[in-house]
Amino acid sequence: MASAIQKIALNASRDIPFNELVLSHSNVRRVKAGLSIEQLARDIERRGLLQSLNVRPVLNGEGAETGAYEVPAGGRRFRALELLVKQKKLAKTAPVPCVVREAGSAILAEDDSLAENVQRVALHPLDQFRAFRDMLEKGMSEEEIAAAFFVVPAVVKQRLRLMTVSDRLLEIYEQDGMKLDQLMAFSISDDHDRQLQVWEIVSQSHNREPYLIRRMLTEKTVRASDRRVRFVGLEAYLAAGGPVMRDLFEADDGGWLQDSTLLDRLVMEKLAVAAEDIRAEGWKWVETALSFPWGHTRQFVEIDGVPAVLSEEDAARLTALHSEQETIEAEYAQADEFPEDIDTRLGEIEQAIEALEERPVSFDPVDMQRAGALVSLDTDGTLLVERGFVLPEDMPAEPEDGHDESEGYDDTVVHHGEGDDVEGIGTEDTFDTEREEEDGLKPFSDRLLTELTAWRTLALRDAFAGNPHIALTEFLHTLVRDIYWQVSGADCLEVYVREISLLVHSPDMPGSLPAHALRQRNEGWKHDLPEDEDALWRWINGLDGTSRLALLAHCLSFGINALHESSHGPSLARSVRERLARADRLATALTLDLAEAGWQPTVENYLGRVTKARILEAVREARGTEAAERIAHLKKNDMAQAAERLLEGAGWLPEALRTTNVPERTEREEGAARMTDSHDAVAAE
Repeated sequence: MASAIQKIALNASRDIPFNELVLSHSNVRRVKAGLSIEQLARDIERRGLLQSLNVRPVLNGEGAETGAYEVPAGGRRFRALELLVKQKKLAKTAPVPCVVREAGSAILAEDDSLAENVQRVALHPLDQFRAFRDMLEKGMSEEEIAAAFFVVPAVVKQRLRLMTVSDRLLEIYEQDGMKLDQLMAFSISDDHDRQLQVWEIVSQSHNREPYLIRRMLTEKTVRASDRRVRFVGLEAYLAAGGPVMRDLFEADDGGWLQDSTLLDRLVMEKLAVAAEDIRAEGWKWVETALSFPWGHTRQFVEIDGVPAVLSEEDAARLTALHSEQETIEAEYAQADEFPEDIDTRLGEIEQAIEALEERPVSFDPVDMQRAGALVSLDTDGTLLVERGFVLPEDMPAEPEDGHDESEGYDDTVVHHGEGDDVEGIGTEDTFDTEREEEDGLKPFSDRLLTELTAWRTLALRDAFAGNPHIALTEFLHTLVRDIYWQVSGADCLEVYVREISLLVHSPDMPGSLPAHALRQRNEGWKHDLPEDEDALWRWINGLDGTSRLALLAHCLSFGINALHESSHGPSLARSVRERLARADRLATALTLDLAEAGWQPTVENYLGRVTKARILEAVREARGTEAAERIAHLKKNDMAQAAERLLEGAGWLPEALRTTNVPERTEREEGAARMTDSHDAVAAE
């Protein structure tokens, strides 16, 4: 016969006047945590007491009940009620709902107190989100919800942001299929289909980091820190109805702009307005573009402007600043570093000198009537205006025995308009998503090799110009070859530098780090040069040794040629091989690293231009065999895009851009890559 299950009896509950309650010494909560007593009191004042107190009768020395009750569990609620009584918001005799445990119970008071605090489960974030959402739908504002739960409105906004996440992903999170930080990463996009696509990819990978989810969801957007956004202003884009993706859970630097077409239109409209202001100065023509190709000014003859004359006051101030600078530098010549206040002062002096020396330039109105200006965006998002360029056909006719002023200018470059193809962007070997190339490590096309080596040439020039010792060595080597090996004759000193045109290049090269450094260096020297030839010789003669070497390296850098050229005939092929071999030697001496210079493989500049075998080779070398195998099944277009994500930051270079003694990645980077190889590979599928 089955025995009956013994039934439990719950403790009785009753209302006890507040003045008959005292806080028990058995209450285990001693350290203040969570909501303050003041906040809890305000919450009880607003909504009343939601949870009863757990109390026991207070006994006297003989073990008899005294009529008072101690509170071992619910001490914070007791203190909040006590505060309300002190504030006269609650009567001393107000009845308080209590659960009363009998005197002499076998369960210790400390046991009850500990159980109440330990055996509680925090609300699941998804439940909190749903509660906030329901309250919002029933008329409460975000600020009212925040005030009700004593949190800042940002917390409510974050939770409510989960409304943008697909219900399917919310279900996966509820079933512990993903972590909260992963779910929050999906909230930056409200495209549920794309969210599910990304989850399908990352869920098959070991790498499910939130940063990867965010990157995949924002890969077709424009960062708010982009130079175009800085130029037009985020406010203008928003005012035009442009959508922005924001991340309420992480610092997003302003978010991501989703409509790049609208952004480009706003940029061109603002550039057009700026161009009209420039045209009003009296120029014959003004041309605008987001950016012009590298070497775009070579087709023009440049006219000289005259810097504005310094006032006597500014001239005296400039002299005083130079004097102060020299005094400080002489005083601390032997010090390892400047004191902080002195270093700050030197920075202020340099800025003041630069402001006085970089004076606006004026042009002859007659010259302006045949010249023009180029208006574009600089790398920092500011307006870049280049003035004083004349097309060769607009130059005045030369007398028969006159000197051709345009000598040295390359007139083979086509001047492109707004809608024309720019230099370096042709149709040869461009990526055709409809045509699957056969597998195999096919040789690079001549055009791709030329574009890659144009990038290398530009970076080599920058490194060369920044290393006067190597520059002088190369210069002397050239002279010795000419003199002792009779390679070419010499009349007085027929040494010259012929600037090598980089007519064919990838679209990313004009905005690269080497391009920016070379432009800055060139503008700096151009600003310092005197106006006539005699003054130039005296100026150079008066330079200190360091400045002379720096100027020499800069001038020689324009003649650096590491370009691949398609060769027809053994003589030309041999000449190209010899030139590239010398360029390799120079790159090795300069420890040139194209990855550090800013080149990285993209669909446009490499991955979309080579076979699938080449793409897999790149991923295998940079991220490992497993990563390559995981994208091997993709079509070429998808494979190229996946490889671009995988190779980002890997420091991988194609063979044509590598330098002999410069490793592709340091040992530290290799170690980090090995840890993430298998993780990142699947995420790129």
